Amino acid sequence: MTVSRCSKQWWKQAIIYQIYPASFCDSNGDGMGDLQGIISKLDYIASLGVDVIWVCPMYDSPQVDMGYDISNYEDVYAPYGTLQDMEELIRKTHEKGMKIMLDLVINHTSDKHAWFEESRLSKDSPKRDWYIWRPAKYSPEGQRLPPNNWRSNFGGGSVWEWDETTGEYYLHLFAKEQPDLNWENPETRRAIYASSMEFWLDRGVDGFRVDTVNMYSKLQDFPDAPITDPKAKYQPAGLLYCNGPRMHEFLGEMNEILERYGAITVGELPHTPDLEKVLRYVSAKEKQLNMVFQFDVVDIGFGKTHKYETTPKNYTLPQLKDAVGRTQSLIQGTDAWTTVFMENHDQARSVSRFTNDSPQYRVAGAKLLALLQSCLSGTQYVYQGQEIGSVNAPKESYPLENYVDIESYQFLDLVKERSGEDEQEIDKAFNALQHLARDHARIPICWSDTKHGGFSEAAEKAGQPVKEPWMQAHPLSREINVVSQLKDSNSVLSFWKKALHFRKEFSDLTVYGDYKLLRREDPDVYAFVKESQVDGSKVAVVLNFTTEEKTFSALTGEELGVSNAKLVPIMSTHAGKEQTGVLSPFEGRVYLVT
Repeated sequence: MTVSRCSKQWWKQAIIYQIYPASFCDSNGDGMGDLQGIISKLDYIASLGVDVIWVCPMYDSPQVDMGYDISNYEDVYAPYGTLQDMEELIRKTHEKGMKIMLDLVINHTSDKHAWFEESRLSKDSPKRDWYIWRPAKYSPEGQRLPPNNWRSNFGGGSVWEWDETTGEYYLHLFAKEQPDLNWENPETRRAIYASSMEFWLDRGVDGFRVDTVNMYSKLQDFPDAPITDPKAKYQPAGLLYCNGPRMHEFLGEMNEILERYGAITVGELPHTPDLEKVLRYVSAKEKQLNMVFQFDVVDIGFGKTHKYETTPKNYTLPQLKDAVGRTQSLIQGTDAWTTVFMENHDQARSVSRFTNDSPQYRVAGAKLLALLQSCLSGTQYVYQGQEIGSVNAPKESYPLENYVDIESYQFLDLVKERSGEDEQEIDKAFNALQHLARDHARIPICWSDTKHGGFSEAAEKAGQPVKEPWMQAHPLSREINVVSQLKDSNSVLSFWKKALHFRKEFSDLTVYGDYKLLRREDPDVYAFVKESQVDGSKVAVVLNFTTEEKTFSALTGEELGVSNAKLVPIMSTHAGKEQTGVLSPFEGRVYLVT
């Protein structure tokens, strides 16, 4: 038993609820979610058993990438509200007994940020070195080329953008409107810490979700990436621009500030399959991050060369078990900490991806996933709308023109260009987007079965004119919404509340327990044991991931590590069935092993 891991921390057993401001709740009828909308729903959020809200970027921004392109860290995007609204949100969240985290997006800024506007004025600008500028390369024929072959995270183009005025390229790992900051410059780092961190910590913010936390330090010779996609001009280069040589030094500097305020952090670690590397970021003794998002589970079924170059449900249950196992293994016998999540603003809805979202199965599927997550070790994250079992928008009632995310339309443009507008290829792309696109997480929340799913209900009730939502409302808002589920004790929402309460009640097992997978090869049923590090008590979790009834042979004493074990049901998605040997479609059970 490792003492540091069992030392219980409030943030380890916290439930963290993620809010995407544009899509959460519109208080003034302009069709865009806002900070007053969030404030109006704080009682609802608290009623779920939530301890912390995490608010996605609400900073001033041209919104090329939904606020992840920040033009001023110290101000609020006007359609969301004002700095005063933000201060009210922080205060009222604390009054409800919850804490608040913000997104920290400091690998890049918007190209409209004052720092970049000054940087691009001339090669002699005092802030030139605040961003990453490099001269062109030239082919033997004299053709101008970017400094290397790295592919941007958005679309298939280069990470380098030519700047005509100063005759150099600047680096942008994401959109061309998101130039990367130069972390090698200590003056830049000091300005980043003051503007993006201390400004908000001084106003009472309790922590940060740190966006693309492993990208700040780049190899300064910017080597070419290996050719892994021979069809393409530019190559995936994540393994070259992530986890660079000075990453841990930079995070150490940031942590000195965070510790001063007692702030918590969760880091986003893309392109880091090596657990040893992940451990360096989240080992308690390294003092860099409190916990980390590992993407093993949510990346299941993605295409190899491009996320969307795949077919729906392109994975097996044993592969899903392996992915969960990797996240659980991070904390076994270590002083690190992980997270439990199956949704966020960058993922499609988990019910559609991992179960079955047809009307007869989606409620059971949503409860099954809630039960799975409530039994896994790590800090539990719930994304807005997940608690009501939101599903992806159906293909037939949500056409392609409703997809507005930069990642979606850039992929579609790529397919059209490559295939010469071939209808079959476009339909294949639509299938992939319907299954995996980020758009599904960003469709406005369905609060009720009224107009636009109740997204702008407060304004409507006040007799104000109401605009169409910025994204088309969900076509299933009549069937899946908060109001109808609040009244129904068998709803997905009621089950999530129960599951989160159960998680807290049995936290020695669910939050802190050691995870052991059983019957890996079973293609239909997912079974595992959680063992308390405190007293050795155990629970067995059994989950049917199919649309059919499954006979499940009893778990043996050898599997459970207890001879003559008795299984006492303590939690289930299908109450009253726990003693039978047959699992209903998407049924999940938890037994205490005695």
